[in-house]
Amino acid sequence: MLSKTTLGRTGIEVTKLGFGALVMGSMQANMSPEEGAKVIRKALEKGISFIDTAHVYGTYEHIRKAKKDWKEELVIATKTPASDYEKAERHINYALEALDLESLDIMLLHAARAGENVFRERAGAYQCLCDYKEKGLIKAIGVSTHHVGTVRVAGQREDVDVIHPLINVIGTGILGGTVENMASAIEASSQRGKGIYAMKALAGGSLLERMDEAFKFVMTLPGIDAVVVGMVSEAEVDMNCRIFSGETIPPKEREIAFRQKHLKIVEAYCKGCGRCVDACPSGALSMVDGKSSVDRSKCLLCGYCTPACPEFAIRVI
Repeated sequence: MLSKTTLGRTGIEVTKLGFGALVMGSMQANMSPEEGAKVIRKALEKGISFIDTAHVYGTYEHIRKAKKDWKEELVIATKTPASDYEKAERHINYALEALDLESLDIMLLHAARAGENVFRERAGAYQCLCDYKEKGLIKAIGVSTHHVGTVRVAGQREDVDVIHPLINVIGTGILGGTVENMASAIEASSQRGKGIYAMKALAGGSLLERMDEAFKFVMTLPGIDAVVVGMVSEAEVDMNCRIFSGETIPPKEREIAFRQKHLKIVEAYCKGCGRCVDACPSGALSMVDGKSSVDRSKCLLCGYCTPACPEFAIRVI
């Protein structure tokens, strides 16, 4: 059985394993709403009661279909990339309608690469989140970030309830500091009552071969309440639920779950620096029209390219 926890002082109870909806969206696996809903529904049936999504993921319909007629407790966190009040308001109302909800459990600023000035730079949007929380249409607000400084600043603000930081054992994707810096910022924010749920524990998929170690590292860090993990198949859902329930997964079962995995270059993030091409030992990566491109027939999913990318544009899905 999956264990549960409360996010900081929010009073919101979630399973320590959350379902990350990013990977099934148009930027990555591009699953249809019907395909995605089937996987999410499997997660709900296996006991996961926490889903993380965002306005830009394009997965609201997947989630709405999956939760149709679902009577058990379910917490949904979403995010807005807006910087001004009006756009944030549109995103809130769109989420309420698209997810078929009367109120949002968690709404965050979607500020992955923004630094510690994000609350000033997006003051209008955050004021909107505050106002809608006051109206009772959002239960908890905060920020989603890859940046150490943003976690520190958010932890010190009285109007932040939840922080969604990036952290993994090898530090892939962390901005503004090291793994140790991020862990310290997370612990300090938790001590101030912030709910903390982590992302990218598997470093975009590059830690699949070390997933037990990777999950254990994140979940035993002081201050981490939960972690959301991207999943695109029922086999992945089953395996992750079993791992988080304390089971040992035989190698053959892991192989089945990973068999259809492949490397994905998120073109919107790729800046064409070519560092991943140099890091690839199998010659599977090359530059095409100024962007990195992968030859799946040569890719070994070894993971050497992922840490080389400064934009965190490489994922295993």
